[in-house]
Amino acid sequence: MLWWTNQKLRRGKPEARLALIQQLAFEGEAKSVALLIRVLKDKDPDVRSAAAKALVGFKDRRAAAPLMEMLKDTVPLARAAASESLGKLGEPLAIDRLVPLLRDQDQIVRAVAARSLHRLGWRPETDAQKIHQILAIGNLQMLLTIGSEAVEPLLELMRFGPPNKQLAAVKTLGQIKDPRLTRSMLEALQKDSPAVRIAALDNLERIADPTTYPDVEKMLKDSNASVRTTAVDTATRCGGKRAVPKLIEALRDTFWDVRRTAAKALGSIGEKIAVPALCELVHDPDNDVREAAIGALAKLRDQRALVPVVTATMDVERTVRNLALATARKLDENWENSEQIRNVLPAIQSALSHPDYWVRYSARLLLERLNLDAGQLTKQLKAQDEADNFAPPHLALPLLADLLFDRDRDLRVAAAEALGRLGEREAESILATAARDADPAVQAAAQAALAALN
Repeated sequence: MLWWTNQKLRRGKPEARLALIQQLAFEGEAKSVALLIRVLKDKDPDVRSAAAKALVGFKDRRAAAPLMEMLKDTVPLARAAASESLGKLGEPLAIDRLVPLLRDQDQIVRAVAARSLHRLGWRPETDAQKIHQILAIGNLQMLLTIGSEAVEPLLELMRFGPPNKQLAAVKTLGQIKDPRLTRSMLEALQKDSPAVRIAALDNLERIADPTTYPDVEKMLKDSNASVRTTAVDTATRCGGKRAVPKLIEALRDTFWDVRRTAAKALGSIGEKIAVPALCELVHDPDNDVREAAIGALAKLRDQRALVPVVTATMDVERTVRNLALATARKLDENWENSEQIRNVLPAIQSALSHPDYWVRYSARLLLERLNLDAGQLTKQLKAQDEADNFAPPHLALPLLADLLFDRDRDLRVAAAEALGRLGEREAESILATAARDADPAVQAAAQAALAALN
């Protein structure tokens, strides 16, 4: 019977040999150990690996030497299986053979060898061994206790490791004070992974070395929008006023967060050459960008921004309107009496016919605030008032409108129900938007509120 089993292990198909190895492991007969040891040299790596794992259950010391020899296998799967089995067998003689595997080319082999060495009670004797153990385990934060000695292994991991390990290496390098850090982060900017490039830019922002600015500036044209956004902050820190021309270009980026971040950066730097471009951004399609532009103009305090900012007091978004009104006051305490404000009349005229109620309402308030003799504009205002059946909106309307877009589903539902009870026709447009909410309960509440208004 043993002879026949041996023949099947040698000549059967790989699937059949694997099944037979599982059977031998389940039966656990001591006479099977010799058969499984011979299988450690099978031509199929899956079969070799299965035999190595099966030998663990027999607790037979005869398996130790063949398994240690298997650590030289050309296939990573087989080396990993042998490493794992030696650790589980508790073979102390395997320690000297397992330590070199901490530097194996295969990540899985390194990790398995580290676990087996831990089972065998091994402790690193040198910093180099400790570094390779930590790298094999993958907890790179442990390298921070070693300091500069860990830089070279981390650089190697950053250069040749898989993307996730490259990212971990870059983040860890950023926490080690070492003169090689700057150059290594510039090298990391060339990596294929956007996450790695972003981590490198974050580190360069903290270093704030002016000599890195030319390399950072190139990242403002990166193919990845998140990288470009991060590059704006890094360029601001590394380049300062040198970065202003490129940051002004970034105000025209196709990605909203790049424009927003660039606007905030220009406001912080304080160069008034950016004012005209920021004034254009006051009319950006994205409300966060508009807010950032107005906030930057508030810091720059340049009179050229007064007309665009006052125009923004009629914005469709309440937060933008409020910020614009506060900014106008910073630009000129008596802005209502400024000669420049007459240039706002065409915008007011246009806003009085805007489909959004709040834009029309804001335009009317602005006209009253300016107290201008607007001629035809006043007639248009009267006609619009009649069409709107104008009356000041309920004080709760803006708050409830904002709550319709809260992250909390229950708050959105409650806001929709309250708007239905409030009976303000001006809420129709915003309730129509809420009726397309991703949550069915919010949709139903908004539809019911719309029905109540009609």
